[in-house]
Amino acid sequence: MISIQPAVPHAEIIDSMTSVAVVGFSPKENRPSHIVGKYLMDAGFAVYPVNPGVSEILGQVCYPDLASIPHPVDVVDIFRRSEDVLPVVQAAIAVGAGTVWMQQGIVNTEAAVLAEKAGLKVVMDRCIKIDHANLNA
Repeated sequence: MISIQPAVPHAEIIDSMTSVAVVGFSPKENRPSHIVGKYLMDAGFAVYPVNPGVSEILGQVCYPDLASIPHPVDVVDIFRRSEDVLPVVQAAIAVGAGTVWMQQGIVNTEAAVLAEKAGLKVVMDRCIKIDHANLNA
């Protein structure tokens, strides 16, 4: 079942994740992807920035795509327009990620169905930073 607006934050996913690939991580400090990525780093998660136009963000190697990350990824946190999500989800499946998390405002049902059929957990239209902060308040 696809989780668009659950009544309870995704505690199971957040409590079990150790690594997060942030697709669309911006080097600009005022961008939501930068704010969320930095928050996750500060919270102690292994964060892998993914942005083909950047080589480093916040002292971390920035990867051009998910396939370039040399470590397992628990969650792929997606900061892309809804219509650009499907290739990211296909890449998440290919690298064996456990969850695809489409940030607040991002919904792609086709990609969600594909991910779930491949055995991944799916979250859409939610902010991982807000959910993590609420769980740890």
